Amino acid sequence: MIFNSITFLVFLTIVLGLYYSLAQRARLVMLFVASLIFYGFWQWSYVSLMIYSVALDYTCAIMIDRSNSCRGRKWWLAISMVGNLGMLFVFKYLLFTIGNVESVFQTIGLNWSLPHPEIVLPLGISFYTFQTMSYSIDVYRGLIKPERNLILLGTYVTFFPQLVAGPILRATEVIPQLIKRPTFDWDNIFYGAERILNGLFLKVVLADNIAGFVDDGFGQGFATLSAIDTWTLSFLFGFQIYFDFSAYSHIALGSARMMGIVFPENFNFPYFSTSPREFWKRWHISLSSWIRDYLYLPLCGAKIQDRSEGGLPTEQGKQRSPTLALFLTWAIMGMWHGANWTFLYWGIFHATWIFSYRTLVPVLNHLPQRVRRYGAWPVTLLLAMASWIPFRAESVSDAFALHTKLINPTAYTWLGMRENTYIVAALVMLGMCVTYLVKTQLSERLKNRAYAWFLTHSPVMGVQLALVYIFLRPVQQFIYFQF
Repeated sequence: MIFNSITFLVFLTIVLGLYYSLAQRARLVMLFVASLIFYGFWQWSYVSLMIYSVALDYTCAIMIDRSNSCRGRKWWLAISMVGNLGMLFVFKYLLFTIGNVESVFQTIGLNWSLPHPEIVLPLGISFYTFQTMSYSIDVYRGLIKPERNLILLGTYVTFFPQLVAGPILRATEVIPQLIKRPTFDWDNIFYGAERILNGLFLKVVLADNIAGFVDDGFGQGFATLSAIDTWTLSFLFGFQIYFDFSAYSHIALGSARMMGIVFPENFNFPYFSTSPREFWKRWHISLSSWIRDYLYLPLCGAKIQDRSEGGLPTEQGKQRSPTLALFLTWAIMGMWHGANWTFLYWGIFHATWIFSYRTLVPVLNHLPQRVRRYGAWPVTLLLAMASWIPFRAESVSDAFALHTKLINPTAYTWLGMRENTYIVAALVMLGMCVTYLVKTQLSERLKNRAYAWFLTHSPVMGVQLALVYIFLRPVQQFIYFQF
């Protein structure tokens, strides 16, 4: 079941009715079963994988807590890691590994063929695997006690609003809210409905319609694309993936809020960042904070943070090898997104960008404040958009060819796409700028003036609702479902 469908809206309405009418134990069982049904709409056979992951980390966390020796605790943590990462490897990376091993054989003159099992990548496996792993790691670190209620833990892992594409939540952020007796609050219902409407608008009106321009451009022969075309496509895909993924997060946060459960924000206008560090404090915040706390900081030997706030720390404490940790972290983060070398390219691109920024900070601090203030945003925006090229390209060679165009002065002398493609890109960028200014400068002021807020807010929601009704069909999956 996907969010941008009538089926989900009916499903959510039924769940809300049961949620506020059942006693606590029955409510948790209902949420757990409803989440399995939500996932089972895609493929019932893979529901067992989630149940396996829940049972594995439920058992390992309890055994970690019971173990009296450091060695025993490490063994149970290792069992959890191997069990989760092993499942992720089989379903996500096994065929990729087999293909690359065969390529190596062919390179050395051996025409050996390995078995290719039929494997379908389960929806959301990367998200719920990371979520269950963080639970076991937090128990091992002594940050939380193991949860003895299997249904409660299972509901935390499988909770349908964030099951397929995040945000990746910590146990401390969700389990206490699931335990509390919910109080029906119309403010939560209205706020959640507004977030769902915003998400549907971003998905079906913006992301899905931009997708056609992106597909046409990347399907065009690269020889006919100029550097301006390449920039235009990188911006359009950057808009598409942002609208698509933030739409999912809007609907996830809105659905949870209607049940009185508050999720941390996952996006905060990332394309208005002024540095790579700020970008990753604004983009996919739950993933960047997860990577920071469970991979980057341990590799650096630095203090662990227990909150879902994105970005890499400025002060890293006692360092082992921050540069090596940076590149290794981003290589893993890239490959987490998919079994393709283009994602490794994407990760190394970001690591290089962040490393270069850190290296240049002492020099940049000597520039005039006006230069830093007005020059940082466009440079950050261009690099962020250029980073999406390997994310969308079919191969590393395609991504490299497109990146090469961007630094070739002679490639800026012609246009190779339809005129409306450039117009759409410009209008979307303009619309984002206006929205950002309204949200950051005007919205807070209007909230203190209820009448003015209503007069400006209700027409926008009315237009959104009308456009969502028009564009809701046909149903298109979210981009991050493939990860």
